[in-house]
Parts: sequence; C-alpha cells; structure tokens
Amino acid sequence: MFLLLTGASGAGKSTTRRLIAGELAPETECVELGHVVSFPPVPTIAWRQQAAEAVVQRALTRQAEGRHLLLAGDPVAAGEVVAAPSADKLDAIAVCLLDVSPEVQAARLARRGDDPRLFADHIAFAQWMREHARDPGHVPHVLSTGGWEAMRWERLTHLDTPDGGWAVHVTDTSERSSEQVAREVLTWCRAALSGQVPVMLSEIFDR
Repeated sequence: MFLLLTGASGAGKSTTRRLIAGELAPETECVELGHVVSFPPVPTIAWRQQAAEAVVQRALTRQAEGRHLLLAGDPVAAGEVVAAPSADKLDAIAVCLLDVSPEVQAARLARRGDDPRLFADHIAFAQWMREHARDPGHVPHVLSTGGWEAMRWERLTHLDTPDGGWAVHVTDTSERSSEQVAREVLTWCRAALSGQVPVMLSEIFDR
C-alpha cells in the first residue's frame, strides 16, 4: 500500500508523520521527499513530480518486501501520485488530506516564521487541494502547467466519474491538537491497510 498524507503548508503533515512513524514501523516506512531525493536550490513543480515518482519506485521496492510506505511532509497532491509513471505497478494507493481553515493556516505559517507575502498562495493551494480531494479533474492545470512531461494525467480522467474509484479521506486539523490529528491519521492508516476504508486500486488507472 502506498499511503499519502498530504495537505498545504501549515496543515500539519510533518508533525503528524513524526508522531505516528514509530507506531507504523516496521511494517510501514514513513518518508518525506527529502528522505528519498535531494532538494534542488529552487524546487519546481516538475521536480516535485519527478520526486514523487522516485518515492513510488521506493514504495515498489517495499511492496516486493511485503511492506508499505507512507509519504508525508510535502504538498504532493493525490493526482501527482496517481499520475506518476510507475504508479500503475502499485497494488493500491490510499490518500488522506489534512485540511485547515484559512485563518488557522495563516496563524500557523506566521508562528513558524514563513514569508507573509506567500500566505495568499499557500491559502489558495489549500483551497485547490480541498476541491481536488472531491474531484480529481478540478482545475488540472494547477498540476500540469510546468509539470513533468512523463506524468500520466489521463489517469485522472479515468477516475473522474461517479464510479471511477477516486477516494480521498479528509481530516480537518483546524481545531484539533497535533496529538488528536495524529491519533485520527493513525486510525485511518490502520483502516486503509486492513481494507476498511476506500482506497484506489492501480488496476483501474489505465482501463
């Protein structure tokens, strides 16, 4: 299983990963992009998508070992994992979006010292990810413009039907403590691994 814990900046991805990694080990390896690839001086959308493919490749290695992989800590959209060239070789993908209200997101970004001039962009991306969780075809150019040419965006079209198989769990972190969010995400991870919540099966990507 490829588990993706995603969200915009300030949603709580890295904190949650740190809190649950020990609970999921050793059956599930928990990584961020930086654990798998080196960051360039100026990361681009194309680089992020190439990095997502590198994580998918790592997940395939874990899959062959009978293990799982959780990617958390970076704003990798669900559609970027599904469209990664090698994603069709994964058994399944489970996605959880950590959502956050604009007010709480701005407050968190301010507390950690982020550039206030970028707050509007981070909040807009959070809104896009919120819509993407419901609709894989929502404003697709957000991912494809300036993206990696090897990505298989047509898979999102296949999933964008009433019975297409698109499945994203959403957890609102706005009014929850880090510990509460971690407990909910850990419960979701275990449910996904045991087949108790909807996941995306790679066999439907290229039908």
